[in-house]
Amino acid sequence: MLRQYQLKMPGTVYSGEGSMEKITEVCRGHRKAAVFTDQGVCRAGLADLPVTLLKKAGLEVELLDDLPAEPDCGQAQKTVERFRETGADFIAAVGGGSVMDAAKLASVSAPKGCTVRELLADPMQAKKQTKTLMIPTTAGTGSEATPNSIVAVPEQETKAGIVNPEMLPDAVILDGIMIKELPQKIAASTGIDALAHALECYTSRKANPFSNLFAMEALKLIFENLLPACRDPEAIEAKNKMLLAAFYGGVSITASGTTAVHGLAYPLGGRYHIAHGIANAVMLLPVMRFNRETCQKEFARIYDALGGKPAADAEEKSWRLLERLETLLRALEIPADLKDFGVGREDLEDLVWAGMEEQRLLGNNKRRVTAEDARNLYLEVLT
Repeated sequence: MLRQYQLKMPGTVYSGEGSMEKITEVCRGHRKAAVFTDQGVCRAGLADLPVTLLKKAGLEVELLDDLPAEPDCGQAQKTVERFRETGADFIAAVGGGSVMDAAKLASVSAPKGCTVRELLADPMQAKKQTKTLMIPTTAGTGSEATPNSIVAVPEQETKAGIVNPEMLPDAVILDGIMIKELPQKIAASTGIDALAHALECYTSRKANPFSNLFAMEALKLIFENLLPACRDPEAIEAKNKMLLAAFYGGVSITASGTTAVHGLAYPLGGRYHIAHGIANAVMLLPVMRFNRETCQKEFARIYDALGGKPAADAEEKSWRLLERLETLLRALEIPADLKDFGVGREDLEDLVWAGMEEQRLLGNNKRRVTAEDARNLYLEVLT
């Protein structure tokens, strides 16, 4: 555990049923809003309420809705350039992690301007220029709580993070109405992404009292609410709690950091364009099994906090936690391997090479991950 640690969070967070009405308060004093979203969110009608409320507050609104899922740095750059052409003085991001990450990139700039690629090389050159409001439409990424933006880097066939405290959102609205109709498959994969954030941060080399507080609360909320939130569109209370859990997971990332699950999942997204939540979900159980011997105490504390039945010692509790995790993944019909994603054993060495490049995250893992370890972990999910 770190001897020194810090906690940075968004400026204001509104949560609970009816929180969307706070938009008029957040945007007060601004004249034009750029609404970052995507086609899926628009087709689902989820951008309608934010746009209506922004216009009701007297703002001119311009919709930026052509960002692709899991964008690469070039696609993110085009969205940033479009934003700069709007002349907007307020940003509202309505969507999942990719949308919010792009909005955060657009909110900052260097004195002479900077591209997304330049920020990959030197994230700290950028400074906040435009106030941001994040409205997540999935309960998973936690992007609304972090100063991070993740983009794919095509030539490296992986993803990379741009991290700068200037990108912390100014305001966040967590309202279950925005995920009421989320399809079960997406709710499940994004919910497991949130679980991965909390579990990784709690067991990270960078874990500390701040990250542990939020990670543990996220884990309790997820194990209690993820299934009903996925299965019942009317379970608004469970959905609100999942939004809180995802936010807490994002806070734990900011205070600590993810580990080998994300490190080994990034090449799956960058090379094969597997959705981020699914990639993390596939790698979660293999990596946590690998980490068990090094993280027995942490696993045992989580097991106890979840109200697990009495067990003999930390080792038994750690195994029982993994059993409970596996049961949850099966109940949500999360893929256990990569056979349906066009990834085969012939891709193994490329995956190992790309995964080992993610030392920023692998270095957070309490158990050292060698190339041979990465090879064996990928083999578990290749058929």
